[in-house]
Amino acid sequence: MQYRIQRKGDHIDWQEVCKVLQEAGLATHSVELTRKAFENSYCEVFVFDSDLLIGVGRAISDGAYQAAIYDIAVLPTYQGKKVGRLIVDEIHRDLQNINIILYASPGKEPFYSKIGYCRMITGMAKFNNESIMREKGFIE
Repeated sequence: MQYRIQRKGDHIDWQEVCKVLQEAGLATHSVELTRKAFENSYCEVFVFDSDLLIGVGRAISDGAYQAAIYDIAVLPTYQGKKVGRLIVDEIHRDLQNINIILYASPGKEPFYSKIGYCRMITGMAKFNNESIMREKGFIE
């Protein structure tokens, strides 16, 4: 199947981005906060099947040696169809020769392992909503 990739948030329906994030089981924020997060990112990726937004992702980076990938989300009906891999591959194009970290939704680690990511031993996090992140299995 041929999907359309958009690399910038121009003319994006941010309500639809929020819907994709929510349906994929990721944390959701207000439409305005979601737009701000994506627009302030180093790179953004939006994947469409015709006019339907089916997947999103973004990365932040210093553009030199460190980056972090966030918000890789694919509508459930499109999961398992290589859309997530397409999003990550697009992000990787902008992050060549840069160390990349990410935190996966619990249960999604095997997907990232298949594409070369390794579990970190020294990873630490400080979340505003620590109890919720603990409950969801992101932290011990």
